[in-house]
Amino acid sequence: MAATLPQSPLQTPLQSVPGPRVPPEGDTYAGWYERVLGWTVLGGAPPLLATGVRFDVLELPADAGAALLRRPVATGPVALTGRRMRFLVAAGSAEELDGLLDWLEWGGVALDLAALGAGGRITAPAPPGMPLGESPRGAAVWLRPPEQGCEALLPALSAPGRAAGPSRGNGAAGPDLVRLVAAAATECHRARLRRRTPLRGTVGQRFS
Repeated sequence: MAATLPQSPLQTPLQSVPGPRVPPEGDTYAGWYERVLGWTVLGGAPPLLATGVRFDVLELPADAGAALLRRPVATGPVALTGRRMRFLVAAGSAEELDGLLDWLEWGGVALDLAALGAGGRITAPAPPGMPLGESPRGAAVWLRPPEQGCEALLPALSAPGRAAGPSRGNGAAGPDLVRLVAAAATECHRARLRRRTPLRGTVGQRFS
């Protein structure tokens, strides 16, 4: 009976070596927000950012938000998610929105203007400079991205006896929440009227 020769090392089947682990896109996003900005990140794919901790959010329709960005009104970071635009404001600002709208004589008007504060959450856009990959259409993106320490310069109510907004450290004032809300309410109202009003010539074309 012939003896079986041991298999040569060169004849041994090569075992596949696992490649380096590539962190999921959501993990990369979450890591950037946690390490660079120090923001609270909640679970999800894509991850979610908690509001009411380091910032609140003023949310309005995208068309009204686009018009607001064209106005000479100072803002903080701004994100776009589908048909909604989100303006980051100082933590605690969400509780002031209804009172501000009443004071600005917008109370009771349907503006589609909302605020997210404590207990809220928003979808985390792709961090600045990070590829969007295969993100679906309407995914959250930064129009004005955040920077480290930006919370100190978010739109806020001015303190009594001070210029509008928080101090920048050099005596200058930061963005004023009242001005931002007033401009946002105006643009929301104008956008609503545009949606309800037919374009010039449309009525005549219907009966021509």
